[in-house]
Amino acid sequence: ENGLKLARSWGDGKSGIYTSTYRLKGFLPVRSVELVGSSYRKIRSTRTEYNTFSTASDTPAVAIGQLGKLMDKVPWGEAIFNDLRADSREVTELQALARNKQWLVRVAAKDTAWKIRTDDSFGDYLKARGRNTRLRLYNRRSVLESLGSISQVNVYDSDQDPRVFFGYLNDFHKRRWGKPVYGEKALAFNTAFLKRVISEGGEPQLLALKSDGKLISVLYNVKYQGCVYNLQSGFEENFHPKLAIGTLHLGYAIERAFQEEGTRSFDMLAGSGKNENYKQRLATESEPLVSLMLVKHPVLKLLYRLKDRQ
Repeated sequence: ENGLKLARSWGDGKSGIYTSTYRLKGFLPVRSVELVGSSYRKIRSTRTEYNTFSTASDTPAVAIGQLGKLMDKVPWGEAIFNDLRADSREVTELQALARNKQWLVRVAAKDTAWKIRTDDSFGDYLKARGRNTRLRLYNRRSVLESLGSISQVNVYDSDQDPRVFFGYLNDFHKRRWGKPVYGEKALAFNTAFLKRVISEGGEPQLLALKSDGKLISVLYNVKYQGCVYNLQSGFEENFHPKLAIGTLHLGYAIERAFQEEGTRSFDMLAGSGKNENYKQRLATESEPLVSLMLVKHPVLKLLYRLKDRQ
């Protein structure tokens, strides 16, 4: 779509690469190289963290060497590689490649991904959290359970169409953020993703939390290779003044991850909440991410250097 052209496919752990053309400031045509699963300029796509140039058998040096050969073959003025592990050898090798080729390197964005190790005990995890965090995540379950019968279900295990679950998720987001989280194309993408991730050994966890039969929270999680990824969430914001329903539901899901055999971590990925960085309070580990831009075109180099001086 939108003139995107696949330059290298994905698989075996490595991210795909595509090229596109856009107009800088609506005027200057720029050929861009980007990673499949992210877009800096042209489209709004589902975010993809932990991007990599390597396959399972590649070393970072080999992977970046292959990338350099590819970028010698395709025409481009700038390249933007989003959400790479900032401390990885791949980033070091990429910066070395840019120096060797005399490409300008810019940091387009920085972020942090947040993760909980689940190969210990849930009780020990709770003890290590602050008092207020324990209260919101676990201790106020008693308040929730006093309000009515609590039920939890993985919608994907039922006969219900996943698009119904995504509809609930969108409704919660519209009430909280003023717009749905997934449009028509993103719904089609995520529905296809759930089917395909099963074929690769993944487990969709579309978790619904109800109080006396009323849906009050949903969590869009996927378990893959020993990690539960929390992709999205939505909840009834004003359900009860003493309860942070979204955090309580996360508590149930985190406890489930601790109890599941073979699950080593619960990954909340990058980003923060509407009012606070709740992920930082819940996490036991963090992973710095960086989005790097490489600039080859001399005019673009000049423009970006001028911009960065401002």
